[in-house]
Amino acid sequence: MTPDPRTTLALADRAAKRLEGTVRAKRFVDVKTLAMSAPNAPLRAAPEADAEQVSQILFGERFDVLDTRDGFAFGQAQRDGYVGWTALDVLAEPVAAPTHWVKVLRTAAFATVSIKSQVRGLLGLNALGAVVETADGMARLAGAGWVPERHLAPIGLDVIEAAAAAEMFAGAPYVWGGRDSLGLDCSGLVQQALHASGRACPRDADQQATLGKGVDFEDLSRGDLVFWRGHVGMMLDDTRLIHANAHHMAVAIEPLATAVARIAEKGAGEPTACRRIAP
Repeated sequence: MTPDPRTTLALADRAAKRLEGTVRAKRFVDVKTLAMSAPNAPLRAAPEADAEQVSQILFGERFDVLDTRDGFAFGQAQRDGYVGWTALDVLAEPVAAPTHWVKVLRTAAFATVSIKSQVRGLLGLNALGAVVETADGMARLAGAGWVPERHLAPIGLDVIEAAAAAEMFAGAPYVWGGRDSLGLDCSGLVQQALHASGRACPRDADQQATLGKGVDFEDLSRGDLVFWRGHVGMMLDDTRLIHANAHHMAVAIEPLATAVARIAEKGAGEPTACRRIAP
């Protein structure tokens, strides 16, 4: 099988050493693992500021760098395996292994323990960080600042039901390649909802269509995924769908029947699959 270029850490002249024996390359090299130091940053299709955003990297996520060029780094996001180019200046040496994840849609990181101090950035749901100290109900995340302790949860604990996590994004703008409440696409919404529920999840809709088990269209329930060609949404009950879509240009909740009819009318066809993710 031809390796999927979206998840294969290789360029025309080199590939990650861990791929030796599985892909063809002129040479195989070691990667350098860095961490996202900005609240989020685009992952682009080319080392250009106006290149297509194919995904995003959230604060604290690790990024394996294969090559650098013109102020950009080409690498692979460890969390979902997606590859692309991101600005080199938003990557930093990891200072500590993540201990916590952000469990609210968005939280402020302050310069000091005081909520009246300067806001250094706004971290979104599923951002990762290492708590190095706590005081007065605040926790200091290495490389970020002080955030409300109640907005964090230890990694692997205090998960959110996937459909409830998806509902948190209602009204967020639709942005191609986005994975954050400031803007996200259909598969970004599903991925973030599943991550918040403690599940691993690939980046794109066609990859997500392999998750779980098939379920009949007539038997849909809360948390089930509905797929079209190039699109995915999540059921909130047996009739309502939440999805980030280019019709509303936002994350919208609507009757599944309404979405099915509109999508078919626009020429994208009927749903191609329905999947149920094990609890």
